[in-house]
Amino acid sequence: MITARLALLRHGHTAWNRAGRIQGRTDEPLDERAREHLSHLRLPEEFQGSALFSSPLARAVETARIIAGREPVIVPALIEMDWGGCEGQCGIDLLEDRNSGYRHIEEWGWDFQPPGGETPRRVWERVKPWLGSVEGPAVVVSHIGIMRVLLARATGWNFDGPAPFRVKRDRLYRVDVHDDGTLSHDNEPLRLIQTGSA
Repeated sequence: MITARLALLRHGHTAWNRAGRIQGRTDEPLDERAREHLSHLRLPEEFQGSALFSSPLARAVETARIIAGREPVIVPALIEMDWGGCEGQCGIDLLEDRNSGYRHIEEWGWDFQPPGGETPRRVWERVKPWLGSVEGPAVVVSHIGIMRVLLARATGWNFDGPAPFRVKRDRLYRVDVHDDGTLSHDNEPLRLIQTGSA
């Protein structure tokens, strides 16, 4: 039985996103271009009255507030994956440094750990208890790391080889939570609704 239907949404752009820098838990705000862009978007009818949850980081909270027009419930478990010593650096530079400990996501497995950071498995372990408390439809505004872990669990991907999904902005990824703790994914993301010229 399905106990909750989550609509996962990635936060809007920050200056670090545009520069290709790894943010992790660094609390970078949305940039002005992102705020302007998001101000012309809203949730599809299916999720307008849903519960609204957000990571505690400002970029997610503000995205939720703008697209839903209300305050989200802050969920500490939805904070981005901890990238440890890789935070603030560019992935392309880390890949060139053999001693960085960084590698392509297709080579992670569930136990890849950036130096001083967090594995996908640990992300799942901290998010899973919260998932069990959610009922009905809910919009969840968070981060690409959180979304990858939830979509991996829903699709059976093990961070090994190409992902069977691609996380894009301005789209809701629907994940169903079942009463036995398993997840499923319909693989048909919904676009946010355009309300005017962005």
